[in-house]
Amino acid sequence: MADYTFFTNPMSRGQIARWALHEVGADYETELVDWESKPEALMRANPIGKVPTLVHHDGDHIHVISEAAAICHYLGEMHPERGFLPEHHEKADYYRMLFFAAGPVEQAVTSKAMGWEVADEHTGMAGFGTFDRAMDTLETLLSDRDYVCGDRFTMADVYVGSQCAWGLDFGTMPKRDVFARYAERVTSRDACREARAIDMDLIAQSQAND
Repeated sequence: MADYTFFTNPMSRGQIARWALHEVGADYETELVDWESKPEALMRANPIGKVPTLVHHDGDHIHVISEAAAICHYLGEMHPERGFLPEHHEKADYYRMLFFAAGPVEQAVTSKAMGWEVADEHTGMAGFGTFDRAMDTLETLLSDRDYVCGDRFTMADVYVGSQCAWGLDFGTMPKRDVFARYAERVTSRDACREARAIDMDLIAQSQAND
């Protein structure tokens, strides 16, 4: 049995987790999830039925980890030899930007895509304030560095980089030079290209069978 069972659909945030798996060189097997008929094994592991979900077969223990940002960090923790965890002086930037992207940025992008408007008097209640404020903040955080932690790639870049790349590709984030340069830098990595090629092939196979 592989170390990890990876529940995913190629047309989902599972692409983020696959990239993370490839960055750490994980031994994993893929369980493809059909939106209309989710496998019982996934529902047992993650009752919300959400992908990506990762099951770690760790000796006598079975651990389940979900949420793309958490999966990225977990894999870094499980494979520290790869050197993708933050050093002591990098932890503030690492955790700040990882959770900012998973929280306010995700909320801002989703809200705009769904056409949800936050009244001016309620922006303080929204975790992202306003869409423009969230984008401006992300741009500021990335503007003076090559990666989340400065000049060194970490697992946070898998998640933050995916958010930027997807946002630019699908038009859900503004086309700003800081975002574009950062997305190009991180997605040019061999692990990202390898993982993306697998998902693109799975998507092509699915479309050919429709």
